[in-house]
Amino acid sequence: MTSASEALLPTTERSLLHRVARAQSEGRAPSFVGAVARGGGMVWSGSRSCVDGHAPDADTQYRIGSITKVFTAVLVLRLRDEGLLGLDDPLEKHLPGTGVGQATVAQLLGHTAGLAAETPSPWWERTPGSTRPAIPDVLGDAPVLHPAGRSFHYSNPGYTLLGSLVEAVRGMSWEEALRTEVLEPLGLDRTTVGPVAPHASGWAVHPWADVMLPEPSEDLGVMAPAGQLWSTAADLCRFGLFLAEGDDRVLSAATVAEMRVPVGPPAVGDPQMGYGLGLQVAHKEGGTLIGHGGSLPGFVAGIWVDVEEGLVGVALANATSGPATGVVAADLVRIVAEAEPRLPEPWRPLPAAEVDHELLELTGPWYWGTYSYGLRIGAERGVVLEPLKGAGRRARFRALPGGGWVGLDGYYAGETLRVVRRPDGGVSHLDLGSFVFTREPYEPGDAVPGGTDAGGWRGL
Repeated sequence: MTSASEALLPTTERSLLHRVARAQSEGRAPSFVGAVARGGGMVWSGSRSCVDGHAPDADTQYRIGSITKVFTAVLVLRLRDEGLLGLDDPLEKHLPGTGVGQATVAQLLGHTAGLAAETPSPWWERTPGSTRPAIPDVLGDAPVLHPAGRSFHYSNPGYTLLGSLVEAVRGMSWEEALRTEVLEPLGLDRTTVGPVAPHASGWAVHPWADVMLPEPSEDLGVMAPAGQLWSTAADLCRFGLFLAEGDDRVLSAATVAEMRVPVGPPAVGDPQMGYGLGLQVAHKEGGTLIGHGGSLPGFVAGIWVDVEEGLVGVALANATSGPATGVVAADLVRIVAEAEPRLPEPWRPLPAAEVDHELLELTGPWYWGTYSYGLRIGAERGVVLEPLKGAGRRARFRALPGGGWVGLDGYYAGETLRVVRRPDGGVSHLDLGSFVFTREPYEPGDAVPGGTDAGGWRGL
């Protein structure tokens, strides 16, 4: 499927279909669907099936497992943005009596709360939710394995707690909150808590023989916020574009950008993989992808988003293991990014009414000691400070209502940049978290802490 305004080249489409076909064949999947979104909508989808004439399409539902966690995180961030909770709040403040209440909301979102990865026996993914009807049944007697905040340890019970937190604060079920606050505003009509036809059936493929076994499809009950959802390639493409751009009906662009920032140390054994507020963050081959993988018996799923390229890749299969959906989703993004890189927007000068001459005077070279930096104007009266040569600390800054700027990334994230003026109103220097930037290296005068040698610069 393609959109007329965003149609891909035939050679690109052929490469995408080849990648999906190879994944279905090598992964021994009963069926496999891939899709790519760009420019506001899905621009390609393709599939393969073991049954001739019955290939699924982008509207066929698959179970998406832990991709559900991203939806749960969105609900929690909505509560934060409304001022109903804080990310540093202990869980106990809003959901008392769990026994893990000193873990914070942010730690639960980023899997650094130290909770166990799974529930007590039996295996929760293949047993009905009625087996563990309440939070104590999910946590067991010893739910905390590691000191909170010290390390990344993926936890399904942690997201069960977050779902219960949503219910406690919002006063409605997790399912109702998800439907009314996320799915309906984003138009995700084919994302549901239970299967709605057309949908794939889940299968286990024997590891040493070409035979299959049907897998059970259980309602996870209280654990639904950790992995319950069914969705389609088309719906996940729309959701991926939301994760790249935001939507003020659900979450602002600033909040989804916050979700994409790793909040703790990377997973042991994979220093390139981090975890934000409900999102996996992968630093691969010089670029960054955000998204999530998912699996439940009978299904595997993957979604990756390249925010810089505005690309979403989705891969879904109905096999318990074998198909590398996460790898394929990333490959779909890579194929399009390499074959048809995004065209930059045309450069245009600012409208005359937006020219700030006071800010314009601050642009150009500045020196921190002998390190040379350039300051240029960014969007919405923001500024960018970057080294002019060699390695250095580049950062973007957002304008503050009362004057000055706050750092958005890198070493200076959260630090304040301000202009220091002389008594006559002229600019003396820039102060960035106590670092002094002057117009000349170690400029004479009282701006540089410790002063400068009276003899000035000299030769040998």
